This record gives sequence, structure tokens and C-alpha cells, in this order.
Amino acid sequence: MSVTIWAQVPRYADVSNLVLQNNINTHLSDFEGLGVKRRGTPALANALTWLKGKYTGMGYTSTQFQEQSYSYAGATCKNLIVTKTGTLYPNTYVIICGHYDSITGTGTNDNGSGTAILLEVARLLRTIPTDYSIKFIHFSGEEDGLMGSQAYVSNVVNNTNPKMNIRLLFNIDEVGGIAGMTNDTVTCERDTSNPTTNNAASDAFTQQLVQYIQWYSPLQTLLASAYSSDYMSFQSNNEVITGLFETNETPYRHTANDLLVNMDPVYVYNIAKGTTGAMLHFAVASIAYLQNPNPEQVLKPTAFMNNQQLTIYWGNVVNESVQVSVYDSLGQLVSSYATLPTELSTNFELPLLNTGLYVVDIQSNNQHFAKKVAYMGLR
Repeated sequence: MSVTIWAQVPRYADVSNLVLQNNINTHLSDFEGLGVKRRGTPALANALTWLKGKYTGMGYTSTQFQEQSYSYAGATCKNLIVTKTGTLYPNTYVIICGHYDSITGTGTNDNGSGTAILLEVARLLRTIPTDYSIKFIHFSGEEDGLMGSQAYVSNVVNNTNPKMNIRLLFNIDEVGGIAGMTNDTVTCERDTSNPTTNNAASDAFTQQLVQYIQWYSPLQTLLASAYSSDYMSFQSNNEVITGLFETNETPYRHTANDLLVNMDPVYVYNIAKGTTGAMLHFAVASIAYLQNPNPEQVLKPTAFMNNQQLTIYWGNVVNESVQVSVYDSLGQLVSSYATLPTELSTNFELPLLNTGLYVVDIQSNNQHFAKKVAYMGLR
């Protein structure tokens, strides 16, 4: 299988440098304005709507969204999962997550900070091909005892046949720093708990995370143990985890004073830069794609199918009218689409198909491209 690139990549740095402070500030301000996001509240539901709107505005489509509902303490809550499919290993996932619920206060640091970073990373990685699939997951119920992440592990990860293959779970929780302090260090967290089977792998990924933060941001790092956040639901399921947490810990956690005015948004910006670089490594972003200043002019299209969805990275057929046809192994047409690509990738909904090999045929005025694509069915 593909391995994480263990060297600093200039093009990854270029992408990390595209993190925008204004976007971080806007996300934090918007999150704060939504109010106290506790289970069963309109504020929590409004936060979910806000998140979906942010992803839609970036260009993610409804076929990439999943809302997982679960209930506890008389309330129904939802996790939001946004999936970007990998080109080589579409059924192996790098999950980057953070919770969007809060308790007592608006939770602008805990965990609007992690939420803002997930959104910025999702914006920057949307059109970049990666070997592994990425799931951006916003959990609810964290403040009530990791309820959302536990529901996801039990009802999705372990209820997938075969069980969902998770390369790494990367958790971002409370990384806002403290206003007026020197916030120049971020804590990188590794698994040191039972079960111990994946502790070595967690340590290895976290040591890599330490290096990526130092390569792609101005921050220093502190190594510590993971505890008391959504990654622990995955840790107890014997998944490989890592995470980030602020080193200067806020005194305002779970209070009405967990507000933007008491945070350091530049610190959040710097962590977003490091996180972007780390995700490019963890998901193995295409260096060839990033090295070419006009990749759409030289790359061939790439097509893959997953979860009743066809994804095409267009390559040199961007801005040309194209006809896409999908044929089964007997040569029978099962689906077709006429489109004019305006982005570097497009997702199409597929009909219900059996597991097997299919041929994706792409025709434009300038070229004809066909590729056999394996489809594993719904997962």
C-alpha cells in the first residue's frame, strides 16, 4: 500500500500557506453567534445547517454528505460526515474530526476552533487528488460523554461489512489558545491507553505529526497522551489515533466566557497551516498534480466508484463538454451523463449496482478515455 511521504514537500507547503486568517476569524465568529449548542437545542440544529452550508459553498455536493442520527437523554442529535474519495484506496479512510456541540457557553474555543480548522482544511483539499479517502466528521454529543463518536463507531465503523478500514483518526479539539499569552506551542497527542495493540502505530503517526507541524507552521510541539475527546471512542475500538490540543489551556472551558475575545485566532490559523500539511501527508496528496502549475492541461482523467457515487478528476477535459458513460462487464450501458466540467472534479450519483468491474468511458471533442473501475457496492 501507499505510505506517508516522510520528507518536507514544497508543494504541500504552498497549499498550507493558502490558509486564510480571515476564513478562520469568520468561522469562529459565526460559530460563536450560533449560541449554546447543547443536545436537543435549536442552536445545535442551526450549527449543523451552518456546517452543511459551508461545505456546499466550497463545492462539496450532497452525494458526499452523510447525516448520522442517534438519540440519548431524550434528544436526537446528528453527526455530519463529508467524504472525499481517494484515487487509489477509496475504501481506506483518513478521518479528521472535531465536535461541534458545546455546554454552558458558545464553545468558541471548545470546539469552534477545531471546527474552523476542519472547514479550512476541507476547502484546501477539495480538488487535490489523494491516495486515501478523507472523511471530515463533525461530531455532536462530545460534551455529554463522547456520545456522537461512540454512536459512529458502533453503528457505522463496526456495522460496515466488511468493517470500515481506517488508516488514521486525527482529532482536533480546543486549539484556540489564550488571548494575551504567547501561544507558540501545540500539543500532539498519542495513544497510550488499553488496548495497546495500536499504540506503536499511534506513536509513529504522532511523531510524524510533530514533524509536519514544525514543517508547515511556525509552531513548536509538545508530545502528550490522548484523553477525554472523540478520538477515545476510536481508540477503544483499537483504531490508530492522533490529535491536537492547545498547550496553554483555557480557563474558560465549559463556561459562558469561552468566547473569541478570550482566544488567539492567529494561533488557530497557525494550527490550521500545520494541520493542512499533515493531512496532505496522511492522505498522500498527489505531488505530480501539485507540481504542475496547470495540472488540468496535462493530466489524464481519473475515475473511481464508491458508495453509489462516481467521482471523476477531469484532467485535460476541464471546461469542455463531455459525455460520461458507465458500462457493466457485459458491455451494457448502466448510466450516462452529459456535463460541462467547471471544477477539477465532479461527483455523479450512480444507480444501485452490483459489486464488480465497470468501464467508465469519457468522450469530449478532443479525446476519448476509458478505464476499468472496480465497484465494491454500498459501504
